[in-house]
Amino acid sequence: MSDTFDTEPKTGPTGLSRTGMTADALRAAISDHLLYSIARPPAILRTEHYYRALALAVRDRVQARWMPTTQNFLDLSRKVTCYLSAEFLMGPQLGNNLLNLQIEDAAREALASLGQDLDEVLACEEEPGLGNGGLGRLAACYLDSLATLQRPSIGYGIRYEFGIFDQEIHEGWQVEKTDNWLAHGNPWEIAKPDVNYQVYWGGQTEQYVDVAGHFRVRWAPAQIIKGIGYDTAIQGYNVTNCNTLTLFSASAVESFALEAFNTGDYYRAVEQEVAAETVTKVLYPNDEPDIGKRLRLLQQYFFVTCSLQDILRIHLDVTCRPLSALPDSFAVQLNDTHPSIAVAELMRLLIDEHHLAWDDAWDLTVRTFAYTNHTLLPEALETWPLSLFGECLPRHLEIIYEINEHLLNQVRDRFPGDDDRVRRMSLIGEDGGKCVRMAHLATVGSHFVNGVAALHSELLKASVLKDFYELWPERFGNITNGVTPRRFLALSNHGLRDLLDDTIGTGWLTDLDRLRELESYAEDESFRTRWRKVKRANKARLAEYVHTTTGIELDPSWMFDIQVKRIHEYKRQHLNALHIITLYHRLKTNPKLAIPPRAFIFGGKAAPGYFMAKLMIKLITAVGATVNNDPDVNRFMKVVFLPNFNVQNAHLIYPAANLSEQISTAGKEASGTGNMKFMMNGALTIGTLDGANVEIREEAGEDNFFLFGLTVEQVEALKATGYRPADYIERSPELTGALQLIAEGAFTHGDTEVLRPLLDSLVFHDPFLVLADYASYIACQDRVSEAWRRPETWSRMAILNTARSGKFSSDRAVREYCDEIWNVGPMSVTM
Repeated sequence: MSDTFDTEPKTGPTGLSRTGMTADALRAAISDHLLYSIARPPAILRTEHYYRALALAVRDRVQARWMPTTQNFLDLSRKVTCYLSAEFLMGPQLGNNLLNLQIEDAAREALASLGQDLDEVLACEEEPGLGNGGLGRLAACYLDSLATLQRPSIGYGIRYEFGIFDQEIHEGWQVEKTDNWLAHGNPWEIAKPDVNYQVYWGGQTEQYVDVAGHFRVRWAPAQIIKGIGYDTAIQGYNVTNCNTLTLFSASAVESFALEAFNTGDYYRAVEQEVAAETVTKVLYPNDEPDIGKRLRLLQQYFFVTCSLQDILRIHLDVTCRPLSALPDSFAVQLNDTHPSIAVAELMRLLIDEHHLAWDDAWDLTVRTFAYTNHTLLPEALETWPLSLFGECLPRHLEIIYEINEHLLNQVRDRFPGDDDRVRRMSLIGEDGGKCVRMAHLATVGSHFVNGVAALHSELLKASVLKDFYELWPERFGNITNGVTPRRFLALSNHGLRDLLDDTIGTGWLTDLDRLRELESYAEDESFRTRWRKVKRANKARLAEYVHTTTGIELDPSWMFDIQVKRIHEYKRQHLNALHIITLYHRLKTNPKLAIPPRAFIFGGKAAPGYFMAKLMIKLITAVGATVNNDPDVNRFMKVVFLPNFNVQNAHLIYPAANLSEQISTAGKEASGTGNMKFMMNGALTIGTLDGANVEIREEAGEDNFFLFGLTVEQVEALKATGYRPADYIERSPELTGALQLIAEGAFTHGDTEVLRPLLDSLVFHDPFLVLADYASYIACQDRVSEAWRRPETWSRMAILNTARSGKFSSDRAVREYCDEIWNVGPMSVTM
């Protein structure tokens, strides 16, 4: 640590300028911020102070690109993508911005001259946990690609004060801890208190006739909240273009009641502010109780209305264009069903606030919105109890009723006498109590609806949105997900990045299809040797992190078999655990058996209220504790559950994987994006024909993918004929043995009850066909072991997986959205 910094920065363009890109300019900028922004004497400076100073210096350089980008799309009236998402899992920003500005080496040199190490400084960054998994990370990847492709965009979401919980493991159980990511501030955001909007809630509606004699409706709310914007710049890679992420935070319209304070009623003096700030306090409150449902609905409406009001402000007051041109100025994408209330809210704003006729407002609404569906699971297609919805959003319920009337009249005209179809398509569900169907609202109010993998999009049209597809087939299509190679290869896997640059040049980073040039090197023995050296270094890096985090020692020469994702029964981490138990049983019953050594690594969070998912974590950790401490088996296998899986430790995990576990029940995973990150980093996939696995296998080639399990058609046929898990137990002695070990408490110190609910679910119900796929999975894992015994063959397969991963770049996905749905063209910006 250096105990001095430059109190008089160098003069000239690299010293006083806030835009210089050399090491000298960055050193001067860091010193400036240490003195004027951090304001700490040199003697007490710590590494985190240097992190903040460097972050602010980098932000200066980003802002120098941000302002001309924003000014350009305003001056030129260019069409802008507005991406509405309840989650943005951005990950650490400093390293990403250094990469995109191409000043990593300069920053490292500048910090070294101040006695600091860049890697240690980067480790100080607190990751914003503003997402739960793939949905939020996809949104972040798309913002990166939009900027890199020079397509104007604004991301809109919520500035949660506390993000997704920090996960700890205590005695094998998940324990949730508060994610206080804002405790030390966020150097990347800029508060815009002048960008604020009123959010109505509750109350009732009132009908009146205006001065022109027109029938109108006004909303008289019970509560008014203020939404304040916080902007973060999203820098593209090796371009000037820099787009915007706007997150809204809630506050009271009048935050402090001085009269109450002066009379000694201190609580009432601040109660409005406390109540308002609750809205954006935490990501995804538990929505089991009624109060949780109410808060979650308020969160969704809060960010949607703030976003739409902001869009209309820019459109009308800044660019001064007429309302009729709204779809020509903005393409608004609904990222899953969370923002679907936007359809009714835009109608409210256009009709009640701007006094458009219904037909004109509806035309603008449908032409403005598009909707991405991310799930086939019925429980994830949000619905709201009608009474709750009407109490909280009375005007919106009236508008939804009118939308529904127009829709059902159209359905009756097209399909006369089909009352069942009318019931199925209604925006108001009748089964199990009346409710508002939000996925239906998003579909009706959008000009385009897409799934996120070829299989998923076809299943959407054949199942959950079948009736809408038959009414409007022209509205449906597919955009397969993608991930940014900047973060998930270049930033996280320096060794592979250098190897690729040396071998095929640097152009692959913005044209991932160029990785195809690697195919010929798969037959080059010297290249395969270099490839394995990179992978070994990545595994050693992860092994060190595992040891520091969990105390478990891993051998980097072993196969690293990894499954990291949200813990859920349909993702079937318990199927993976059954394989581990099967190997354990084999080794215990046959002491002479030797198997290729493997490290089984798990990571992921279970929703706080999802008991069965938490029990799956308990199973994995219990099996791990037994395996890791048994000298008969720990020579061949170890099991790790890495707590608190997030973007930061994903940088260590994806590059280190040899085998990627993508084992969900066919027909349940919409796409997946972790599967793409693993493939990009040279892991082989073991998986079912589910989600994007289908396309990954097509791209990699059948010989470079380990396939097992039932297909979607076979799953449906088995369920239709009556699935009996017992049948599969009876015909498989190994399965019987594995289940018996769990039942006997072999992994729980003789406690036969703790895992009983999970075991009973498998044996008597098995809704995700774990036992039906068990035999196929075990046989496939045996093929994996045989392939691992042949390192040259494995290396060829791994190289070809990376070489053929180009399709899964988010650049390709975003280009398809821009060209096929949004009609948003590139806009080159110069400094």
